[in-house]
Amino acid sequence: MKRILLFVLTNIMVMTTISIVLGITGVGHWMTAQGIDYGQLAAFCLVWGMGGSLFSLAISRMSAKWMMGVKVVNKNNQEAAWVVLMVEQLARKAGLSVMPEVGIYESPEVNAFATGPSKNRALVAFSSGLLRSMNRNEVEGVAAHEIAHIANGDMVTMTLLQGVINAFVMFFARVIGWAVAQAASKNDERSESSSYGIQMVVTMVLDLLLGILGSMVVAWFSRYREFRADHGGAKYAGKQDMIAALERLAGNTREYDKQPALAAFKISSGTSFLHLFATHPPLEKRIEALRKAVI
Repeated sequence: MKRILLFVLTNIMVMTTISIVLGITGVGHWMTAQGIDYGQLAAFCLVWGMGGSLFSLAISRMSAKWMMGVKVVNKNNQEAAWVVLMVEQLARKAGLSVMPEVGIYESPEVNAFATGPSKNRALVAFSSGLLRSMNRNEVEGVAAHEIAHIANGDMVTMTLLQGVINAFVMFFARVIGWAVAQAASKNDERSESSSYGIQMVVTMVLDLLLGILGSMVVAWFSRYREFRADHGGAKYAGKQDMIAALERLAGNTREYDKQPALAAFKISSGTSFLHLFATHPPLEKRIEALRKAVI
């Protein structure tokens, strides 16, 4: 539940902050004496809508290290050298030209995530709980899943999708807000300042509501990419190792809510009645799909 709320609220906060800045500074020239210049508004919303997503992507690796307490390890670390070598081999199988950074963070949860602004600047992080509770074949399945996310360019694709959703939210919120204000002004003969106030309030409310609907679209794509990453993980590490890893995760679902941050990049998430906002499909469905898949 906390993980889903964080996913939704993060994007809403970005959109709300942009709306406040636009309202205070008056930046933008999409309003004319005749009404809205739709071409200018569309370009304006696309730039601003993509801005927050691209910024989040640019700092994603640094944010992960800070928020999760991830410590980067290398082959010189005796305890973690086997993990680094494993990731290196999987990255080579996936055709990555630059090996991702490998990190470990202290947590009892059994999980892992991948993040980073590009395939050449990625991070794969494992929880200490995962490394303690899984055997090496299962860890390899998890690592292969995360490598598949990187090889598929999922971080960039998610960012672009979120940016486009942000742009649509901003565009329609402002068009509808302006239309409502115009209608209210004609019916009640309100002053220009009152009309502007109505427009601002309606726009802010629609930023919130449309942002929630947009988050459902992003969550749907996130669920789709999990199936694709499972398939890639099975290709790089072997189908049985990938299934074994998912089965082990299924047995540890109660630990998943220990760390709500960066849920969009984790290998699994708990089941919730708010399934439309879930970033991951149920593990049972993923295991079933993988068993039926031809690798």
